[in-house]
Amino acid sequence: MNAHTQANTGMSMKPSAILQDDITPEGGDYETVRRVIEKISLDYRDQPSLETLAGEVGETPTGLQKLFTRWAGLSPKGFLQAVTLDHARKLLDDGMPLLETSYEVGMSGPGRLHDLFVTHEAMSPGDYKTRGEGLTIRYGFHISPFGVALIMVTDRGLAGLAFNDAGSERTAFADMSSRWPNATYVEDMSATAPYAARIFDPSRWRSEEPLRVVMIGSDFQIRVWQALLKIPMGRACSYSAIASDIGSPAASRAVGAAVGANPLSFVVPCHRALGKSGALTGYHWGLTRKRAILGWEAGQVAAAR
Repeated sequence: MNAHTQANTGMSMKPSAILQDDITPEGGDYETVRRVIEKISLDYRDQPSLETLAGEVGETPTGLQKLFTRWAGLSPKGFLQAVTLDHARKLLDDGMPLLETSYEVGMSGPGRLHDLFVTHEAMSPGDYKTRGEGLTIRYGFHISPFGVALIMVTDRGLAGLAFNDAGSERTAFADMSSRWPNATYVEDMSATAPYAARIFDPSRWRSEEPLRVVMIGSDFQIRVWQALLKIPMGRACSYSAIASDIGSPAASRAVGAAVGANPLSFVVPCHRALGKSGALTGYHWGLTRKRAILGWEAGQVAAAR
């Protein structure tokens, strides 16, 4: 099904509407719809947002939503999904594996319907070796779906996220601050609250407003943490698969250690890493919390279907 076929399909869904009240765009409206269809058909791999499409044609997102839906019988997002799925079906019919297909059509993974959109950078090896010297880290404790969350931020973005139970805040802080003992720590909930609000609210996970993350670790650890970001929500990956992904297939044990040292719990999804047999194995913040996070994510994926 190409874009032209999809457009006709959308119109034929309501033949009575066409007869009784012609909804074909006229003048500038027609050109707007044509350009949106062309944009989606050419750039579906990029999964353009409504805001992107609206900006392309000089419309407001609300105005474009109403115009396009009135004409096609489905929203721009619905049209994008139809075009994407049509291409995906063709690739699958040609024998392409599911995971490769999902990447080919612009999805970050088969289960990643809703997930954190993260843009990340790493501090230089020199910065890491100084153990945080010259770095100011602001921190605060916030309520989360998985207990009390300790959030740490720098002027470059989120640097730490840990979990603890009420009453054990000091222990969590000691654990996290020991990773960068030479940093200056300032309790500042006004700096960390915006991160807490975004991280645990799926409605605010938007690709056009990515969460800024800074990774502070060794080169090997950072490569492992970057690999963790590739695991889709609702899925899991073994330590050995992660080792292969980073080009060190014999380093499963070292990968396990790097996963355990992940300072960005939940955002960098170390909870999606499993033992080779599929066992949950350990979790720095407790297996009960790991099960809770995986269950919560499964619910998010199911609700998005």
